[in-house]
Amino acid sequence: MNKTESRYFSTAARMDEALIECLTKKDFPYITVKEICEKAGVNRSTFYLHYETIDDLLRECVEYTNNKCFQRYSAELADTERLLASERLEDLVFMSPAYLKPYLEFVRENKRLYQVVLQHQSVFRTQNTFQRLFDRVFSPALDRFRVPAEVRAYIVHFYLGGITSVVWEWLDKDCSDPVETIVEICMRCISPGGKEAGEAANG
Repeated sequence: MNKTESRYFSTAARMDEALIECLTKKDFPYITVKEICEKAGVNRSTFYLHYETIDDLLRECVEYTNNKCFQRYSAELADTERLLASERLEDLVFMSPAYLKPYLEFVRENKRLYQVVLQHQSVFRTQNTFQRLFDRVFSPALDRFRVPAEVRAYIVHFYLGGITSVVWEWLDKDCSDPVETIVEICMRCISPGGKEAGEAANG
């Protein structure tokens, strides 16, 4: 990355952080470009060099936040990927609290941003917010279970849609339930009374 690109992305990151800070103080529809620019230390022309609207910044801000999540939990995800590759097939579980819990904790830490996403689903497809987690976890698991390529998309959307709906309900309730409760609910939905549910209840 050259110096010009570095400055561009640094400026964008400051505006992402500025929007997140604004969201802690007021509702999204009332946030102005002027406020974002003041907090980011840039002028309006710089904002419009990067974005056409605040909705465009919101899209980028969610991706920026998700990237922070994956950077924080990269080691845990790498351990999960190694486990999925090495675990005996009869002991392998398709979904585990080990990689649901850290992500849910991050969502709770950034709940104001994700609540805005929930309230403005027309801005982008909300399931994409969680897509990367499932790409990192589901694909290796589907490889191990030898699921045919032609049906994988259906299976991923089944799990993704269900868990995303649980997370949105949790956000709608201001994340008032403990993370462990949401993990257990997801596990019971995936495998009622099965090994995954038992691990959640005991973990």
